[in-house]
Amino acid sequence: MSSSHPIVLRNLKLLEPTFDEVREGYEILIEGDRIRELSDTPITAALAQVIDCGGRVVMPGLIDCHVHCMHSEVYMRRMEDVPLTMAAARGARRIREMIDRGFTTARDTGGTDWGMKAAVDQGLIPGPRLFIAGRSIGPTGGHSDGRSRTNSGYACPCCNGQAFLRLVVDGADEVRKAVREQMRQGCDHVKIMVSGGVASPHDPLDSDQFSDDEISAAVEEAEAFGRYVCAHAYTPRAITRAVTLGVRTIEHGNLIDAAAAAVMAEHGAYLVANLVAYVAMKERAAEYGMPPAMLEKNDMVLEGGYRSLEICREAGVKVAYGSDLLGPLATDQSREFSIRREVQPAMDVIRSATTIAAEVIRRPGQLGTLKAGAWADLIVVDGDPLDDISVLENQGARMAAIMKGGVFHKNRIGAAA
Repeated sequence: MSSSHPIVLRNLKLLEPTFDEVREGYEILIEGDRIRELSDTPITAALAQVIDCGGRVVMPGLIDCHVHCMHSEVYMRRMEDVPLTMAAARGARRIREMIDRGFTTARDTGGTDWGMKAAVDQGLIPGPRLFIAGRSIGPTGGHSDGRSRTNSGYACPCCNGQAFLRLVVDGADEVRKAVREQMRQGCDHVKIMVSGGVASPHDPLDSDQFSDDEISAAVEEAEAFGRYVCAHAYTPRAITRAVTLGVRTIEHGNLIDAAAAAVMAEHGAYLVANLVAYVAMKERAAEYGMPPAMLEKNDMVLEGGYRSLEICREAGVKVAYGSDLLGPLATDQSREFSIRREVQPAMDVIRSATTIAAEVIRRPGQLGTLKAGAWADLIVVDGDPLDDISVLENQGARMAAIMKGGVFHKNRIGAAA
């Protein structure tokens, strides 16, 4: 629950992503779960708790647009041996660690259901605001199909973490039914696979997955429910097919070229990049069981990742922040900031995890900003991320306070009154 009294934050440096620089002289009034006022003059509010931020930087809570809360193994075949009780317990820990890092919102792109989202909303477990896709959907032999060659199918998803996370369907009618079921289950978006992937055993990266009719069926049903489709895609052909058929966001997109980026720009599609996933897998995935064939595919997409950011910038495609880290690699979630900073200005990287990310989840003006009317999701940082973006890393160690919906998840700042 939010505070019963208004809160005024003062003596702060404001990092509002709609500005181009950190500004001083601002105060923030929080009432309930919302920001009531952002002012460059002193704020007076009856019965307000006044908090002196000690000259620290205050900025919006971070948004990660590509997480997998329930993917607690690096080598996904091992999820077959994880019962749902264990998967849920691991997932609860993973999302708590996300908000500990300052991510007050997370967009799950496959595997997290309405139960986990509701548990966070009801305060049963701490975590970011969750926007969920439910089970990711792909064709037989595609990126959603993690079965061994000798496995003809799972009996059911009730005792098998792998089966619970993903759904394999073929044909437009099956896709249509699967999307309708995700909508019934309370999903915010639908995740489909349209190209090969790194962490799947049998599909080449450049394989095309789902026919045009199947992709169109997914888009039609999601949009009929007021939702949208995001697509796992690496190659220019996969990206172009998906966007032309109505897919709204492309996940990964490492092998994009200028022509495919132009199509994305024309259709107003977003790219959700996650370079840290490939860096972390190259460094440590082998020790968690990922086989050489998958690591070879990882090397292929890692090489194109940095260039994808440049191509999208030149084409005018907006790029949101993502991490996509499996299992124990999730500790690197915030490392994406420093990785992107190698090729982008700091403010552009921060916008990818705030204002642009808010557009991706269809909450512009409500998340990713500190302006009046937004949810009171914010972090108070020791240090200026525009000077040293690494202050957003190290598991939130430099974050003096983390607030979600007007409630402090973490607070080591004393109140002035």
